[in-house]
Amino acid sequence: MSDTSDKLEALRQRIDQLDSDVLRLISERASCAQEVARAKLADDASAVFYRPEREAQVLRRIMELNDGPLDDEEMARLFREIMSACLALEQPVKVAYLGPEGTFTQQAALKHFGESAVSLPMAAIDEVFREVEAGAVNYGVVPVENSTEGVVNHTLDTFMESSINICGEVVLRIHHHLLVSENTRRDKVSRVYSHPQSFAQCRKWLDAHFPHAERVPVASNAEAAKLVKTEWHSAAIAGDMAAKLYGLERVAEKIEDRPDNSTRFLIIGSQDVPMSGDDKTSLVVAMRNQPGALHDLLEPFHRHQVDMTRLETRPSRTGVWNYVFFIDFKGHYAEPHVAAMLEEVRLRAADLRVLGSYPKGVM
Repeated sequence: MSDTSDKLEALRQRIDQLDSDVLRLISERASCAQEVARAKLADDASAVFYRPEREAQVLRRIMELNDGPLDDEEMARLFREIMSACLALEQPVKVAYLGPEGTFTQQAALKHFGESAVSLPMAAIDEVFREVEAGAVNYGVVPVENSTEGVVNHTLDTFMESSINICGEVVLRIHHHLLVSENTRRDKVSRVYSHPQSFAQCRKWLDAHFPHAERVPVASNAEAAKLVKTEWHSAAIAGDMAAKLYGLERVAEKIEDRPDNSTRFLIIGSQDVPMSGDDKTSLVVAMRNQPGALHDLLEPFHRHQVDMTRLETRPSRTGVWNYVFFIDFKGHYAEPHVAAMLEEVRLRAADLRVLGSYPKGVM
């Protein structure tokens, strides 16, 4: 026992020393961040402090250097919070997101910007866009597609009316739980609240476990969780943030029908983002209504070997039976082969707008 006690005591002393070293190094990093802020302000009073491409490069480097035992994403998450706290010393980032508080969109905002960001809930996607356009916030976070249910049309449509740029993306693994309050009579649940997308993502589970319960769609999963607090015969489908915010208990965990259920969110802002080394570009294209229009759009991608990752169509606002194409592809618009491809498409299209080039999601 004495040998074990001596070994544990030595390990604890080693951990204490390492903690002191980590604390000193984080403080040095924070001081360096303050020096960066002073240097930027001395050169330009309207300097931009948050640099999406730089942060992506730092996180990728950390993941490449990591040898464990923590996995790459967990290590990146720790550094994300350090970077978030250091950035707050320079200038706190204000981020609007599709609310209310406790939604997956807020979770995505905190995953991307860290807990030190100031996050502000908005009632609708177009309100997030307006806050960014007005300069009331630095960035916005909006959902764009789910791996189970497809694109969020409202987000795509809002881009057609906005000059806002896409500055980044974040992919969030979506876990749905069945939640109840302390007042819920679990054997008498006759109503389930959730967002329509969540109902669609949990359809099979609900059919098997609550086939006769009324499914009541609401504006958000957070609202569903809030409603359950006031009723004894209802449950909600929502995520971890909503459960914690409203003090609900998980009756069943991870009830989504597909284990890989994920949602992609876009970071919107007013700045152009330089190349990070692993980028994506999004654009919206209106083609002339003529035979071979789709071929004319796609052919330059193939010839210039640009990898298209998504193609969606939406009705145009300029005429009946006219459509626009939303396209994502790998690469940055400043790369020579991408620029050449875009110029060819521009000449063939009725209209083309690059929505933004931005770092591919790191975590």
